[in-house]
Amino acid sequence: MKAAQAAFFFAPTPDHDRDIDKDMIINTDIAATLRKAGTIAVVGLSAKSHRPSYEVAGYLQQHGYRILPVNPMEQGASILGEACHASLDHAVQAAQRQGIQIDIVDCFRRSEEIPPIVDDMIRLGLGCIWMQQGVINAGAADKALAAGIRVVMDRCMKVDHAIFNIPRKE
Repeated sequence: MKAAQAAFFFAPTPDHDRDIDKDMIINTDIAATLRKAGTIAVVGLSAKSHRPSYEVAGYLQQHGYRILPVNPMEQGASILGEACHASLDHAVQAAQRQGIQIDIVDCFRRSEEIPPIVDDMIRLGLGCIWMQQGVINAGAADKALAAGIRVVMDRCMKVDHAIFNIPRKE
Protein backbone atom coordinates (compact mmCIF):
# COMPACT_ATOMS: atom_id res chain seq x y z
CA MET A 1 0.00 0.00 0.00
CA LYS A 2 1.34 3.42 -0.93
CA ALA A 3 1.49 6.20 1.65
CA ALA A 4 -0.85 8.32 -0.46
CA GLN A 5 -3.58 5.72 0.08
CA ALA A 6 -3.29 5.86 3.86
CA ALA A 7 -6.16 7.42 5.77
CA PHE A 8 -6.51 8.62 9.32
CA PHE A 9 -9.79 8.54 11.16
CA PHE A 10 -10.08 9.95 14.64
CA ALA A 11 -13.25 10.16 16.65
CA PRO A 12 -13.85 13.84 17.34
CA THR A 13 -14.07 14.83 20.97
CA PRO A 14 -16.85 17.11 22.21
CA ASP A 15 -14.41 19.96 22.83
CA HIS A 16 -12.98 20.12 19.35
CA ASP A 17 -14.57 21.67 16.30
CA ARG A 18 -16.51 19.37 14.07
CA ASP A 19 -16.52 19.72 10.32
CA ILE A 20 -19.69 18.02 9.07
CA ASP A 21 -18.31 17.45 5.55
CA LYS A 22 -15.10 15.98 6.98
CA ASP A 23 -17.13 13.77 9.34
CA MET A 24 -19.18 12.49 6.38
CA ILE A 25 -16.01 11.59 4.45
CA ILE A 26 -14.50 9.88 7.49
CA ASN A 27 -17.68 7.94 8.16
CA THR A 28 -17.95 6.88 4.51
CA ASP A 29 -14.34 5.66 4.57
CA ILE A 30 -14.82 3.76 7.83
CA ALA A 31 -17.96 2.11 6.48
CA ALA A 32 -16.09 1.15 3.28
CA THR A 33 -13.23 -0.29 5.35
CA LEU A 34 -15.68 -2.46 7.30
CA ARG A 35 -17.50 -3.56 4.14
CA LYS A 36 -14.29 -4.61 2.37
CA ALA A 37 -12.78 -6.47 5.33
CA GLY A 38 -13.20 -10.20 5.75
CA THR A 39 -10.55 -11.19 8.28
CA ILE A 40 -9.71 -9.30 11.47
CA ALA A 41 -6.78 -10.07 13.76
CA VAL A 42 -7.81 -9.05 17.27
CA VAL A 43 -4.72 -8.21 19.30
CA GLY A 44 -5.40 -8.58 23.01
CA LEU A 45 -8.48 -10.77 22.58
CA SER A 46 -9.36 -12.23 25.95
CA ALA A 47 -10.87 -15.66 26.53
CA LYS A 48 -13.00 -14.10 29.29
CA SER A 49 -16.50 -13.55 27.96
CA HIS A 50 -17.11 -10.47 30.13
CA ARG A 51 -14.20 -8.53 28.56
CA PRO A 52 -14.91 -5.92 25.84
CA SER A 53 -12.48 -7.59 23.42
CA TYR A 54 -14.44 -10.86 23.62
CA GLU A 55 -17.77 -9.08 23.19
CA VAL A 56 -16.62 -7.05 20.17
CA ALA A 57 -14.88 -10.01 18.49
CA GLY A 58 -17.92 -12.21 19.10
CA TYR A 59 -20.20 -9.58 17.58
CA LEU A 60 -17.95 -9.27 14.52
CA GLN A 61 -17.79 -13.05 14.16
CA GLN A 62 -21.60 -13.26 14.33
CA HIS A 63 -21.69 -10.74 11.49
CA GLY A 64 -19.57 -12.93 9.24
CA TYR A 65 -16.02 -11.70 9.86
CA ARG A 66 -13.25 -14.22 10.37
CA ILE A 67 -11.54 -13.49 13.68
CA LEU A 68 -7.90 -14.39 14.36
CA PRO A 69 -7.19 -14.04 18.10
CA VAL A 70 -3.74 -12.71 19.04
CA ASN A 71 -2.75 -12.95 22.69
CA PRO A 72 0.51 -14.53 23.91
CA MET A 73 -1.10 -15.35 27.27
CA GLU A 74 -3.74 -17.45 25.48
CA GLN A 75 -1.48 -19.00 22.80
CA GLY A 76 -2.85 -22.32 21.58
CA ALA A 77 -6.20 -21.88 23.34
CA SER A 78 -9.44 -21.66 21.42
CA ILE A 79 -11.22 -18.31 21.68
CA LEU A 80 -14.57 -17.99 19.92
CA GLY A 81 -13.76 -21.27 18.18
CA GLU A 82 -10.51 -19.96 16.68
CA ALA A 83 -6.95 -20.92 17.63
CA CYS A 84 -5.23 -18.10 19.47
CA HIS A 85 -1.87 -16.94 18.14
CA ALA A 86 1.06 -15.66 20.19
CA SER A 87 1.85 -12.79 17.80
CA LEU A 88 0.82 -11.08 14.60
CA ASP A 89 3.61 -13.01 12.90
CA HIS A 90 1.96 -16.30 13.85
CA ALA A 91 -1.49 -15.02 12.87
CA VAL A 92 -0.22 -13.94 9.44
CA GLN A 93 1.47 -17.33 8.91
CA ALA A 94 -1.75 -19.14 9.88
CA ALA A 95 -3.79 -16.92 7.57
CA GLN A 96 -1.39 -17.57 4.68
CA ARG A 97 -1.65 -21.33 5.23
CA GLN A 98 -5.43 -20.98 4.96
CA GLY A 99 -5.21 -18.79 1.86
CA ILE A 100 -6.62 -15.69 3.53
CA GLN A 101 -5.21 -12.29 4.39
CA ILE A 102 -5.65 -10.11 7.44
CA ASP A 103 -7.59 -7.00 6.46
CA ILE A 104 -7.73 -5.18 9.81
CA VAL A 105 -5.70 -5.42 13.01
CA ASP A 106 -8.08 -4.51 15.83
CA CYS A 107 -6.15 -3.50 18.97
CA PHE A 108 -7.36 -4.02 22.52
CA ARG A 109 -4.08 -2.94 24.09
CA ARG A 110 -3.04 0.04 26.16
CA SER A 111 -2.07 3.09 24.14
CA GLU A 112 1.62 2.76 25.03
CA GLU A 113 1.65 -0.81 23.63
CA ILE A 114 0.62 0.24 20.12
CA PRO A 115 4.06 1.23 18.66
CA PRO A 116 5.43 -2.36 18.51
CA ILE A 117 2.18 -3.50 16.90
CA VAL A 118 2.63 -0.84 14.22
CA ASP A 119 6.24 -1.97 13.72
CA ASP A 120 5.03 -5.55 13.23
CA MET A 121 2.34 -4.40 10.81
CA ILE A 122 4.87 -2.47 8.73
CA ARG A 123 7.22 -5.46 8.61
CA LEU A 124 4.38 -7.84 7.73
CA GLY A 125 2.76 -5.57 5.16
CA LEU A 126 -0.60 -5.31 6.93
CA GLY A 127 -2.82 -2.47 5.77
CA CYS A 128 -5.20 -1.25 8.49
CA ILE A 129 -4.89 -0.72 12.24
CA TRP A 130 -7.97 -0.08 14.33
CA MET A 131 -7.33 1.21 17.84
CA GLN A 132 -10.43 0.65 19.94
CA GLN A 133 -12.19 3.40 21.83
CA GLY A 134 -9.87 4.93 24.41
CA VAL A 135 -6.72 3.70 22.66
CA ILE A 136 -4.84 6.76 21.39
CA ASN A 137 -1.23 6.92 20.27
CA ALA A 138 -0.56 9.77 17.85
CA GLY A 139 3.09 8.84 17.33
CA ALA A 140 2.18 5.28 16.34
CA ALA A 141 -0.61 6.59 14.11
CA ASP A 142 1.83 8.95 12.35
CA LYS A 143 4.31 6.12 11.82
CA ALA A 144 1.58 3.84 10.45
CA LEU A 145 0.30 6.54 8.10
CA ALA A 146 3.81 7.23 6.83
CA ALA A 147 4.09 3.52 6.00
CA GLY A 148 0.79 3.55 4.09
CA ILE A 149 -1.32 1.88 6.78
CA ARG A 150 -4.90 3.03 7.24
CA VAL A 151 -5.49 4.18 10.81
CA VAL A 152 -8.69 4.21 12.80
CA MET A 153 -8.13 5.47 16.33
CA ASP A 154 -10.33 5.85 19.41
CA ARG A 155 -13.36 4.22 17.81
CA CYS A 156 -15.22 1.02 18.61
CA MET A 157 -15.51 -1.35 15.66
CA LYS A 158 -18.72 -2.90 17.01
CA VAL A 159 -20.36 0.50 17.42
CA ASP A 160 -19.27 1.69 13.98
CA HIS A 161 -20.42 -1.57 12.39
CA ALA A 162 -23.88 -1.13 13.93
CA ILE A 163 -24.12 2.62 13.19
CA PHE A 164 -23.22 2.15 9.52
CA ASN A 165 -25.56 -0.85 9.22
CA ILE A 166 -22.94 -3.02 7.52
CA PRO A 167 -24.61 -6.12 6.06
CA ARG A 168 -23.63 -9.55 7.38
CA LYS A 169 -20.71 -11.17 5.57
CA GLU A 170 -21.59 -14.42 3.81
